[in-house]
Amino acid sequence: MAEDNIFREVDEELRSDRMRGLWRRFAPYVIGAAVAVVALVAVNEGWTWYHANNAAQSSDELYAAFALVDGGDLAAAQAQLDKVIADGTGSYPTLAEFRKAGVLAKDGKIDEAVAAYDTLANNQSDPRLRELALVLGGRLLIDGGTLADVDSRVGSVAAEGSPLRNAAHETLGLAQYKAGDLIAAQASFEAVLNDPMTPANVRNRMGYYLAELASQGVAAPVANADAAASAIDDIVSGDAPAADTATTPAPPATDASAATTETAPAAQ
Repeated sequence: MAEDNIFREVDEELRSDRMRGLWRRFAPYVIGAAVAVVALVAVNEGWTWYHANNAAQSSDELYAAFALVDGGDLAAAQAQLDKVIADGTGSYPTLAEFRKAGVLAKDGKIDEAVAAYDTLANNQSDPRLRELALVLGGRLLIDGGTLADVDSRVGSVAAEGSPLRNAAHETLGLAQYKAGDLIAAQASFEAVLNDPMTPANVRNRMGYYLAELASQGVAAPVANADAAASAIDDIVSGDAPAADTATTPAPPATDASAATTETAPAAQ
């Protein structure tokens, strides 16, 4: 028994010596790895805080620009938006660029606003934002540009599958109406009316446009004529929602710049 105890003690000493040796050999690596993990966590938390803090600041600055626009101080609003564009983080600079283009249009600087939307369309990697910029720029050109100017921007957006196809068709139809191509305008409005995804208020607006075309002698299929008549009846009887009737202009009375500033993404 005594010998067994001695051998056991020797064995434990040897094991202890081996453990100490292994620890002395690998301790720097273990400690270094632990320090690296702590440092990575600290850097990640610091970056997250920094990014969130900057995002919150950009958000506040953008909403301050919105307040200036609502207050009518367009010059100060543009300066504030320029600050967000230059120093903002995340998606806020892009939102500020869209809003700035809308402010330029609201200020009567249509050429500058169209140029701003064209720049956005050319610089956007997101195809949906690119399409939005094209449609907004095209709407500004309904009154001040040519049919070719509008078509060059919204023609591609009117393709099947685009979420903004109906807005593109309506914009193109209004430009065609203004250019005197009533048959083409009718086809554009019908494309919106026949789309099963078109909301009811937009259908009413298309019906109003088609009724205007019908009053000028443009033949319309029975289904669209009925839709147009129904829309007019709703408007006359007061059954149509107030928001729909208030924003349903006849084609010759289109105010593209106002529509643009109301639909710019930064205003959302």
